[in-house]
Amino acid sequence: MEPLKNAKRPLHIQGDTVAAGLHPSAIESGKIAARVLSEISTEIEPGKRIIKLCALAENKIKEYGGNPAFPLNVSINHIAAHSTSPKGDRSEIPEFGLVKLDVGVHIDGYITDTARTIDIDGTLEGFVSATDDALAEAISLMQPGAELGEVGHVIEKVIKEYGLRPIKNLSGHNLKKYRLHAGKIVPNVKKRGIGTVEVGEYYAIEPFATTGSGTVIDSEYVFIFSNTGIDEPLEGTTEKLRKYLRDTYGSLPFASRWIGTSSKDVDVIEEIKTLLKVRALRGYPMQIEKKDRPVSQTEHTVYISEEGPIVLTQMD
Repeated sequence: MEPLKNAKRPLHIQGDTVAAGLHPSAIESGKIAARVLSEISTEIEPGKRIIKLCALAENKIKEYGGNPAFPLNVSINHIAAHSTSPKGDRSEIPEFGLVKLDVGVHIDGYITDTARTIDIDGTLEGFVSATDDALAEAISLMQPGAELGEVGHVIEKVIKEYGLRPIKNLSGHNLKKYRLHAGKIVPNVKKRGIGTVEVGEYYAIEPFATTGSGTVIDSEYVFIFSNTGIDEPLEGTTEKLRKYLRDTYGSLPFASRWIGTSSKDVDVIEEIKTLLKVRALRGYPMQIEKKDRPVSQTEHTVYISEEGPIVLTQMD
């Protein structure tokens, strides 16, 4: 695909050169996210247990000096987002189809978010190319003052050129310290009046493509949660768990499989249900394509400098 005429090439971090306002922790976070995504991608093969991939990625993030900003997402075929293994998960990588890996890292609250799609048997390469190319074009347009809705228009245009549909109710998002979704969005379709790109902002840009309806819906499965910030005291074990989750994860998402107890008398899943009922927690249902068609995703995090976007999650 030919690059857009008015697009500019994104900048890259070189040596010790750092753009004004770009925090060193964001740079390091991006390097770790890129490295982990690259290494986990090599582990994808039919029959591999998904829970082992999740644990491997999350342990690597910590080993390399970061913290998970959210659980590793491993979303297969028609599953688009919010898919991570629960405790005891025995699901495996299938023989064919698309596997989306979505990695989030933070250092001192500076979050980077990156994803890629792997075509297991080589029969769906067009999906991967569509979101790869859409992301590249979108990044080049993330210049100070650019209309975010027009960036979405370009993503939509590129994906449709591959004969696919963008997913209209999933979008990229800007990032702030300890805030994974900080208000502004980078849509995957054209939208009007949603704001402009500003110097000093961080964005995770993530095109999604499908042959289906172009819409995702919530499934019945929920394995990722976050604290709501509600401080109304509860009782007993439920209150202890509420405080533990708040103190341990703050505002960032976590997996149910991360929570354990040494007491056989405590049912963590039931306690989570209670916390959801009183709105001390929110759940993120696994999202699936409405017609159960395959979905691809590609994602990078960029920082907006005065000279343009700087890609933080790209391998050197």
